[in-house]
Amino acid sequence: MMQPLCRDHPQPQSFDRVLSSMCTRPHPDAVAAATEFLTTNPGDPMTYQSIAKIESKAVNLLADIVGEPTATGYITSGGTESNIQAVHAARNRSATKTPNIVAPESLHFSFNKAATVLNVELRTVPTDEDHRADLTAVENAVDEDTVLVVGVAGSTAYGRVDPIPELTDIAHRVDAVMHVDAAWGGFVLPFTDHAWSFAAGIDSLTIDPHKFGQATIPAGGLLVRDPSLLDELAIETPYLESPTQATLTGTRSGAGVAGALAAMEALWPHGYKETYERTMYLAERLETELSTRGFETVTPHLPLVAADIPRELFTALRSEGWRIATTADGTLRIVCMPHVTQSLCESFLSDLDRLRRAGNSA
Repeated sequence: MMQPLCRDHPQPQSFDRVLSSMCTRPHPDAVAAATEFLTTNPGDPMTYQSIAKIESKAVNLLADIVGEPTATGYITSGGTESNIQAVHAARNRSATKTPNIVAPESLHFSFNKAATVLNVELRTVPTDEDHRADLTAVENAVDEDTVLVVGVAGSTAYGRVDPIPELTDIAHRVDAVMHVDAAWGGFVLPFTDHAWSFAAGIDSLTIDPHKFGQATIPAGGLLVRDPSLLDELAIETPYLESPTQATLTGTRSGAGVAGALAAMEALWPHGYKETYERTMYLAERLETELSTRGFETVTPHLPLVAADIPRELFTALRSEGWRIATTADGTLRIVCMPHVTQSLCESFLSDLDRLRRAGNSA
């Protein structure tokens, strides 16, 4: 009898002590759908027509979630591909020979990849004291060669939402595309008062079902207001029945597409709203607990906690098996994803207290 491939290899890691990842345990319906459509190829929609219909439904549901029912796009492999494609489309739309994009320093590193791959100048500008894009700095950085302005809606380091309407005004004054990276925040922001999506006038949006959307990996989303922007990505596909293709990859597994739709159908809107309220409560409570212990913290705006703890304590927590990480400046960041529970937070705080008593602090 054939033995399982992974018999002598490490088993999948549980989420029992994962506190800094923006991935989470997928919804059971997503797992089942991903398994069923694993070998289908949305990149060949005329051959694999079922998964093509599922992708269309998934895009339509994403559009409803972000509040722009007429938006179009496709299911990507994740935020990196979506952000690269947003830069790609904006560059192709412009006639300039020296394109640049302007983004706050809180940008995701995928924009560095995009700039390198697409030969576009990346101009990063400072954030303000609340870790949001500095509007004066953005205003000073854009010019007639700016093809894209980036705003972040749920930053990786601090969970902040940039002033999207104001950034949009700046972008459109120089005829640039306004893109919002809501890869992590897109499934919680609909339940907040933040101005972050197409209602703020933006042109394109990144949103990842495989993060707070609880889809299986890989499943990202790129949405555009005007289909002509997506057309900027189209290339001819002479050996396929479909004449053009706008995606970055060719062959794609239908697993991510089917898993995304299954998760969204199971959870939108009430399941996602409950998840946001629960995880936001956990983030606020955890921030209070850390602050009470004397650590400098950043007040959470979304379910993400940042705290300045000594490096020795961070290292000791890692050695205890806690999967935690820091921002670029060394600040502990804890992301309250759907798998994070109150008991998990209490266990973390208990270990933190024990290790502090043992002398693992500055």
